[in-house]
Amino acid sequence: MKKIAIVTDSNSGITQTVAKEMGIYVIPMPFYIDEELYFEDITLSQEEFYKRLGEDSDISTSQPSPGDVMDLWKKILEDHDEIVHIPMSSGLSSTCGTATALAMEFDGKVEVVDNQRISVTQYQSVLDAIHLRDAGRSARKIKEVLEKEKLEASIYITVDTLKYLKKGGRITPAAAALGTALNLKPVLQIQGEKLDSYSKVRGWKAGKKTMLKAIEKDLKDRFQGKEIALGMAYTCSQEESEIWKEEIAARFPNYEIVTGPLSLSVACHIGPGAMAVTIMKKVQV
Repeated sequence: MKKIAIVTDSNSGITQTVAKEMGIYVIPMPFYIDEELYFEDITLSQEEFYKRLGEDSDISTSQPSPGDVMDLWKKILEDHDEIVHIPMSSGLSSTCGTATALAMEFDGKVEVVDNQRISVTQYQSVLDAIHLRDAGRSARKIKEVLEKEKLEASIYITVDTLKYLKKGGRITPAAAALGTALNLKPVLQIQGEKLDSYSKVRGWKAGKKTMLKAIEKDLKDRFQGKEIALGMAYTCSQEESEIWKEEIAARFPNYEIVTGPLSLSVACHIGPGAMAVTIMKKVQV
């Protein structure tokens, strides 16, 4: 049986420490903060990122250097036969397209998965890839399965502030001002390649209720009869995230909950204090 390595990026929420425990590889995403280059979870911690975000530093996302990606693949292939590379959604970044082009230089030894996921749903794709690999599937087969199942997941997010949606041009200054005055909380949805508005509510209590009802609806409709996992992601404090996880577990007591911070690439657009819940179909061998 071929020896297959799993590679993803830090948009999955998988830290370098956890990656070593899982036996996978995580490429750190680059960020420019006030024109200085940082790498997520290497030279840029979650704490430092939110500190600089709060200081209104000029923050922009980038994609991994093609040279760095190819160097990592070459090193991995010294003692592996194939690689399954799972980057963030192609609809949210050009990272996937770049990796796909680079893979053409590796004679079929690198399979890049365009499965249009990010954060905890991307994390679940990594878990699915490991499951399929350990069941004896080839890198090409793993890619085919993950891409076939790519839309079998959703993320619902409630933001704490409208400042960053306004800054990114997703809402107008007038709408942001009115929303702040009325304590409106947009509930957003990431489905495949899009970050879209799902609902508007007043206050956190209503925001959480709306997200949990969305999951309940998905369980009854889209995912009925399927083996699924739930997920919880956040840009809020650790204490707040634990409370949110307990609320999800209380509402859906019989489900595994995959947890992790929302990727910094998403946090750039929604700001600190956000909470999210996800639903994901588990891949079957």
